[in-house]
Amino acid sequence: MGTNSKLSNNVGVILVSHGSTLPFAQEVFTEIKEKFINKSGFTTEVGYMKVSEPTISGAVEVLKEEVDDLNKIIALPVFLAPGIHTNIDIPQLLGLEPLEVDPRCPDGNYPKDHYLSIAGDVDFDGEIELLNSIGPRDELLDIIDKRINEALSKSKLDDSAKTGILLVTHGSRLNYNKEFATALYDKFEKTCDYPSSFGFMELCGPSIPESINKLVDENELERLIVVPVFIAPGMHTTHDIPHILGLLDDHEHTHSHNHSHGHDYDHSHDLTPVEFDGEILYPDSINAEDILVDILVDMVNEKL
Repeated sequence: MGTNSKLSNNVGVILVSHGSTLPFAQEVFTEIKEKFINKSGFTTEVGYMKVSEPTISGAVEVLKEEVDDLNKIIALPVFLAPGIHTNIDIPQLLGLEPLEVDPRCPDGNYPKDHYLSIAGDVDFDGEIELLNSIGPRDELLDIIDKRINEALSKSKLDDSAKTGILLVTHGSRLNYNKEFATALYDKFEKTCDYPSSFGFMELCGPSIPESINKLVDENELERLIVVPVFIAPGMHTTHDIPHILGLLDDHEHTHSHNHSHGHDYDHSHDLTPVEFDGEILYPDSINAEDILVDILVDMVNEKL
């Protein structure tokens, strides 16, 4: 372990996640937590913004019970890109000042049923240090390459098939997600031997269909590998994106898209399936890869 054991005696870590109605994401974050503890030596808990348990305030209570003389909590958002959640929601859920004005509610007076209004208060007298999101780190390229190779191993076509790669992220009305995706793709493109592009599920462009159509038309592709650049599986990666790719039958796609579960904004998805006659391969999201856990450990150690 690279962490100073003396420091770890009174420091706890919260790995902050969004939360999901599906069990897969919580399973992945439990595995991330266990690997993180083994590699770092820190007492660690996952804290979810909403939907899942424990909440962020609940995670603080867990650390208080498990760490004698706890005097510092390091909160690490396990998010690839900054945005409303990392800059506004998570600071407030930790009892800290938001990093910017909330465009959803500039006066700070949230509706009574908003998750920021109903969340429990954090009860902690020590220091809470909130770290940045992960960002477009070079190590993420190794995970993307692994997913591409996993997809190719399942292909029904031979090695001569004209193949393209599409990296897919969520998208945001703010610039943060697009900046992250652009920077990561710029690095990926330099290392990739296949024609490639990137697209967003919603809220900004290019959309997944736009990127696929352009990539296919310009390169006469027979096979397309669509890599979801998401930390863990959830409704978007298991339903929304597969539906756009035409990988789900209509009766399988039952998720409501009015976003009543509370996203950054009220909006609906355009889930019109793409038209592509070739083979589409859709590998897993990042999940609890050792490379990701190493990144998280390094981010915490850099602050000590």
